[in-house]
Formats: sequence, structure tokens, C-alpha cells
Amino acid sequence: MVSKAEEAELNRLETQVDNGGGGAWEYLCLVRKLKVRRSDKVLNHGLSILNDSRKRSGLGHEEWTLYEQVAIAALDCQAIDVAKDCIKVLQKKFPQSKRVGRLEAMLLEAKGLWSEAEKAYASLLEENPFDQVVQKRRVALAKAQGNTAGAIERLNKYLETFMADHDAWRELAELYISLKMYKQAVFCYEELILSQPTVPLHHLAYADVLYTLGGLENLQTAKKYYASTIDLTGGKNTRALFGICLCTSAIAQLSRGRNKEDKEGPELQSLAATALEKDYKQRAPQKLSLLSSVLKSLKVSP
Repeated sequence: MVSKAEEAELNRLETQVDNGGGGAWEYLCLVRKLKVRRSDKVLNHGLSILNDSRKRSGLGHEEWTLYEQVAIAALDCQAIDVAKDCIKVLQKKFPQSKRVGRLEAMLLEAKGLWSEAEKAYASLLEENPFDQVVQKRRVALAKAQGNTAGAIERLNKYLETFMADHDAWRELAELYISLKMYKQAVFCYEELILSQPTVPLHHLAYADVLYTLGGLENLQTAKKYYASTIDLTGGKNTRALFGICLCTSAIAQLSRGRNKEDKEGPELQSLAATALEKDYKQRAPQKLSLLSSVLKSLKVSP
């Protein structure tokens, strides 16, 4: 994940380059290093270097890295002709390169030539079954065709080998949720929390899915993970604060007559409601009356 300091530096460089202050190459290198997606900027600033023979020759061997970066950005922006030109240059320089072969397959994919792209990716995987980029492109290819079940199958196969890929686990969870396969999504978020226990977004997403599943046990666990999200964010996650209120209200209804009193619930709910009111007073005072109405419907009082 990109740290706040890294994001701030990236934004500073981007503003500088956009305003003609130079530093385009440094910006492009940082985008590549952080693996962030700013395709329109990469396309614009990358071409400004590639189209200037003096700047381009000054890159040395990094020139080919830039051609690849711009080609991918162009595909992302549907600038097919630009991508094609960049790939042609790379094909001429590296005629037998599998890396260039990936770009050729991505070009077919961008053109909507699904079967041709599928064959190209399959051919690349025959030569190197452990190519992460190609395996992920095949997942994207299935998603682009609306084949969510196929994308899930491919992601599961991918994760059998690359179990530490957090982005893949998160995407798999989102795909399961899109098919209302919440129990499978729960497993994905449990894997993410085990590997990245201090990332609040994992705790929040896990709690959301458990709340959606419902049932007393799931709601109680969801409330705990909403609470841990609040703890990890210093009490500043509005969604988690609402989650505490919703879970406590639902637990109270389900526990009625079962002699299973939620002793911590009312106090925690009251603290969450107070924090919400304070937050709304500061950031959205015009919606304070709406918040009060929602909390009242949940029988919550700060």
C-alpha cells in the first residue's frame, strides 16, 4: 500500500509537472515504483519524453522501460494507435521477448478480440506457467466478458501459487460479494486480516460481510471488527461507527427473550452515537437532524 508520505510526494511531483516545472521522468519513475494507476498522466508526460529525441536518448536503456509504461497507459486510455506504435518499437528491439508478447496479448484484449487474446495468454502460460501478470490478465479477460464465475475460478487457481498476493484476495472477495457468496467472501477477508492485521479496511470489509450474513453470532463478530476498525483509525471511521449502532440494535432484537443480554452493547453504541454527532457537527451540520432521526429509529441515544 502507498503511504501518506509517498502519496504526498507523488501529488507534489504531479502538480509540478502539470504546471511545466519539470520532473516528468522522476514522476514516471515514482508512478512505476509505487504501482499506482494514473494512466492519463503517464500517457501525456511519457509521450512528451518519447517524442523528444534528445530527452529520449538521455534515458539510456531506461528508454525501453518507458515505451512499455506508455504502451500500458495507452491501452488503459484506449489510445490504441499510440499503444500499437510503442509495441512496434519494442518488437523491433526485442523480437523474441515474452514481455513484449504480453503487451501484444494486451493489445488484442484492448481491441475486444477476446478469443485471440485468450490464445495468446494461453501460449505464454505454456512457456511460463508462473507468469503472474499473464495469470492476472486472464482474470481481467474473464471479467471483461462478464464471466464472473470464470474469473473466480482463475483467481482461486492463481492464489494456490501466489497466496501472499493481498490484492488478489481482496478482488476475489469482491467477486464473491457480487454473486452474493458471502461465506466465501468471509474466508477471503479472514486471510487478509491474518496477513495484514493492522489494515483497517480489511476489518471494515469483514464486518460488513458478517453484518450482511446476519444471525446473532455473525452480528456479534461484526460488532467486534467494527470496533477494531474504529480503534485502528483513531475513532475516525464513520462507516464503522454506524456499523456499531446497527449491530447493537440488531443484536438487541435477536437476543430478546433469550436471556443473552449484551452488556457492553448499549455503552458502546452510545459512545459511537456521540462520536457520530460530533463528527456531523464538524463536517456536515446541515445533516445533523437526519442523523438524529436515524439514530432514533435504531433506539440509540448518545
